[in-house]
Amino acid sequence: MSRQSEWKRFLEEWRSLSFYEKFEEVVSLILTAIIACLIIIALFNLIRETALLIWKTGLDPLDHKVFQKIFGMIMTLLIALEFKHSILKVSLRKEGLVQVKTVILIALLALARKFIILDFKETSPAKIAALSFAVLVLGGLYWLLREQYLRYGE
Repeated sequence: MSRQSEWKRFLEEWRSLSFYEKFEEVVSLILTAIIACLIIIALFNLIRETALLIWKTGLDPLDHKVFQKIFGMIMTLLIALEFKHSILKVSLRKEGLVQVKTVILIALLALARKFIILDFKETSPAKIAALSFAVLVLGGLYWLLREQYLRYGE
């Protein structure tokens, strides 16, 4: 498809949107741009930190602190990418609203990141139990929503 025909299709779709749909579109595009900038900055910091760790310590992957730091940064990037992807789907009109399943998935990723960077020696058992319960509840909720989608196609 040529750029001219894509532009015409975009203008036709834009004209058919209500004022609020246009507002949503602009907000989602701005949010996508902001998150993309944050992802680029986080990626740069990950590359820089990894290079410094390799240069200073030889990047010993068995060192728990190094593992926590690097994988914590990687998980942060994955969370941001998933968040940007969910907003981008709204702006491309593939979905009407940010889907609940996506929000739950992002929350599960954030909790997985928390477990990766958690220092179990310095964390109370109650906090670990609470985080575990949150993972269990969100995982169950995600599974129920997935089952509903598979069953009813919603």
